Amino acid sequence: MGRMDAATWTFVILGVAVVAFVSGKIPLGIVAIGVSLSLWATGILSLNQALAGFGDPTVIFIATLFVVSEALDATGVTAWIGNQVVSRAGRGRARLTVIVCLMVAVLSAFISINGAVAALLPVVVVVAMRAGLAPSKLLIPLAFAASAGSLLTLTGTPVNIVVSEAAAGAGAREFSFFEFALAGLPLVVLTTLVVALLGGRLLPDRAAEHFGGAPDASDYAHALRSSYRVDDATGALFTSKEGVAEVLVAPRSTLIGRTASAGMTTRDENLVILAVRRDDDATPAAGPLVLRAGDAVLVRGPWAALTSYVDSPDVIAVTPPQALQRAVPLGRGAKRALVVLGVMVLLLATGVVPPAVAGLLAVSALVLMRVVTVPQAYRAVSWTTVVLIAGMVPLSAAFTSSGAADIVAGGVIAAIGDHSPYLALLVLCVITMVFGQFISNVATVLVVVPIALAVAGGMGLSPLPFMMALTVAGAAAFLTPVATPANLMVMQPAGYRFGDYWKLGVPLMLVFLAVAVLYVPLIWPF
Repeated sequence: MGRMDAATWTFVILGVAVVAFVSGKIPLGIVAIGVSLSLWATGILSLNQALAGFGDPTVIFIATLFVVSEALDATGVTAWIGNQVVSRAGRGRARLTVIVCLMVAVLSAFISINGAVAALLPVVVVVAMRAGLAPSKLLIPLAFAASAGSLLTLTGTPVNIVVSEAAAGAGAREFSFFEFALAGLPLVVLTTLVVALLGGRLLPDRAAEHFGGAPDASDYAHALRSSYRVDDATGALFTSKEGVAEVLVAPRSTLIGRTASAGMTTRDENLVILAVRRDDDATPAAGPLVLRAGDAVLVRGPWAALTSYVDSPDVIAVTPPQALQRAVPLGRGAKRALVVLGVMVLLLATGVVPPAVAGLLAVSALVLMRVVTVPQAYRAVSWTTVVLIAGMVPLSAAFTSSGAADIVAGGVIAAIGDHSPYLALLVLCVITMVFGQFISNVATVLVVVPIALAVAGGMGLSPLPFMMALTVAGAAAFLTPVATPANLMVMQPAGYRFGDYWKLGVPLMLVFLAVAVLYVPLIWPF
């Protein structure tokens, strides 16, 4: 296949993928797999290259982050942080958006965009529930603010390191560790303002398809106290070791016909019966009650015993104990989960090991320390997200190897000529932003960097403003869920669709473009 043929096929495959994504008729994972197989079928990539995304370190890292998030959620760490945020920030959407944006921006500056979003994703869902908001009002702001926060330090994103080394290679100098913050800080502030002011109108109010969050422990305890006339305080009903479960006697249960009363214990799990009641009675039974289908029983005991009890076909849980256990702030295993998270963050911040290694070590430690079980770890991974990212990774490689990127570069240089440096910067940034909506920002910047250096050299200008502007433009991946892994990670928990991102993404991209073209040259002159 000729070079032009390969480039043409690459553009066609990208175009078809975009149409399929936007239509929403085909599952996202199938579209991504179709992209990989099409690149192989047209001969652009070998089979190993086309499927390389499934072994890509970034994909592995993201899969591990889901398990770390599950550990923090299951042990009540996210419930505790969620309670702290709501108790201090109240329930207003705009105020909570500001808190969420600032939290994730600081975290993403030191670990990574994906790591920061994964760590705070369950927290933000809990915060939304406590505040009576749909998670869809807070999760796109979480992903967008993480991209802005990555511009605060040299290690915030691999793109920063790429442009710093490219600037030095072109005869200028490297950027210092916190020099990126000169552009990053204004962008974090502006991003926070845009999503806080416009998010209420431009973000959908939508329930997620696969969303099952933990109830508020104190609210649930209050409901149980009023229904069953139990006097125990919330702290007595729900602790790190024990909890309560409300169950209904199932049809055809072996419990039907047996006598139950407060103070008795269950046969196998040794759970204490706190109260029994019948639906048609306004109050719980004062004495023994001969059980029949539909009767409600409130039992208390260790969490593992409660989980085992509700798995029995004899009873139906009103609320699963696992969900209630998550609602207990800093429950069983919380300290171990926090220690593992702390070590992982330290490894990510110092760069001692690659991110994928840090993630795999964290998951292994969580399983060995019995914070999560192996089946729980597998269930925690959002396989749709993993397959989608893995399927789209080869498209970045195809853009370079097929010559598609070179065709665009040649057109840019021909169009810009010797005109204004601001015009050159504008064109380069727009190209970076357009590419960045469909292929990774690292791949995009790697494609555009040589073009930018050629333009800067040809016009006799410093490469520094060009390199910094490319970093800013590369971070503005806001129009599609496939633009960044972080955008994808929030898609399912919030129930977003492909077309939900661009409404808030367009005004934010214009802000990033203005900063890249007008503000950056003021700090790093041509």
